[in-house]
Amino acid sequence: MPRPSARRHLTLGICLDPFHVVKLGTEALEEVRKDLWREMRKLPSPVYARKFAGARWALLKNPGTLTKRQGLALLAVKQRGGALWRAYEMKESLRAIFAGDLEIDEVNEMLDHWCKRASRSRLSSFIRLSKTIRTHREGILASIRLGVSNGRVEGLNTKVRSIIARSYGFHSAKATLALVMLACGPIDLKLPYERASLST
Repeated sequence: MPRPSARRHLTLGICLDPFHVVKLGTEALEEVRKDLWREMRKLPSPVYARKFAGARWALLKNPGTLTKRQGLALLAVKQRGGALWRAYEMKESLRAIFAGDLEIDEVNEMLDHWCKRASRSRLSSFIRLSKTIRTHREGILASIRLGVSNGRVEGLNTKVRSIIARSYGFHSAKATLALVMLACGPIDLKLPYERASLST
């Protein structure tokens, strides 16, 4: 029996993946965008609402993955400024906190600063998000401290969902499952000509 000093004590706790925190930031931005889009639809000319709707993906995507057209749309939003640009900056600053290049103390300090800024932003969706982050702060920090992430699982789930959508019309669920296993499973499939070259 080990001595009491040699025993390891495990502390159980809830870890909240930063991936989902950033997702909440994106959803808060989308809420601001939709509110402004509804206001623009009330204008006499529908042209403004159509142009504004085209900026959606430019706002939601990461800046490094924007197409040229989306980059121009984002630049137009920046030049107009206002609530939408402030919401975009809030989303991007939240994403930067969880980029993975900060120590836990830095994340804690930056998160505190972000929550204060969000609570004064006059954007209702970000005010709610700041309250949510403050409520679940310990779980978020625990996830960073332990290096826990379910990003790979989320990516795999997205891939499986796209395969299921693609397999609409298959005669049985077995065919869909076979396609999922082929794309995601540990299957090493050799084509007939590859098998022939291996045997010679």
